[in-house]
Amino acid sequence: MNSVIAVASQKGGVGKTTTAINLAAMLARAKRKVLAIDLDPQANLTTGIGIDPIDGQRGVYGALLGLDSIEDAIVSNEEGFDIVPANRDLAGAQVELITVSRREFQLRDSLSSVRKEYNWILLDCPPSLNIVVINAMVAADSVIIPTQCEFFALQGLVELLSTIKTVQRNFNPDLKLNGILRTMYDTRNKLSREVSDQLKAHFDAQLYRTIIPRNVRLAEASSHGKSVLEYDKNCIGTTAYMAFAGELLNQESDI
Repeated sequence: MNSVIAVASQKGGVGKTTTAINLAAMLARAKRKVLAIDLDPQANLTTGIGIDPIDGQRGVYGALLGLDSIEDAIVSNEEGFDIVPANRDLAGAQVELITVSRREFQLRDSLSSVRKEYNWILLDCPPSLNIVVINAMVAADSVIIPTQCEFFALQGLVELLSTIKTVQRNFNPDLKLNGILRTMYDTRNKLSREVSDQLKAHFDAQLYRTIIPRNVRLAEASSHGKSVLEYDKNCIGTTAYMAFAGELLNQESDI
């Protein structure tokens, strides 16, 4: 199986990058070959796995602009998966891609040379709607939407689902919604339970069974440049992301 998945949310702070890092680590632990691509100029995935985002280094910016091959930008790490890092140079891609022919297909074209080498390619998108996110969705087979169990979750979901439909209609008719992942869930919080119930009422068929709890070890792991599996294999965050990886691995037998 070869699958390209965009991890996307138009709202920041929902656990998107945490999901990308830890899902990559869990899939790698399951002996799958994984590539994670940091598409956010803030480079949180890059730093969250212990790589210094140095301006001018080879990374996703050069691959998007056709300046470098994506193979030259791939970096290995101790977690067992590969990464294409980002840095602040990526902030300029939004403007520079305007004049590029087939600008929506730049990432898809770049990935064509390495796609068959990986079982899973995870695209960590910036928390916005711009040409970089469109590139991710055009390159992807499906989209995972991490959604924090808070008041504005439904509104953000509706907006992103509309974006997915636009990409399907104009650029990538095969793009699918892989699923919606509830994150930062606090069983003691009445609002978390209410929002989770609302999500289930509106999107039951698209919800993953796994719910990611609010867990301080998840935040600590990223600050130490590690996945939670490497940082604390016994915490509830590790258990939750293992379960989530298991849900995705079950898709392999369905394809």
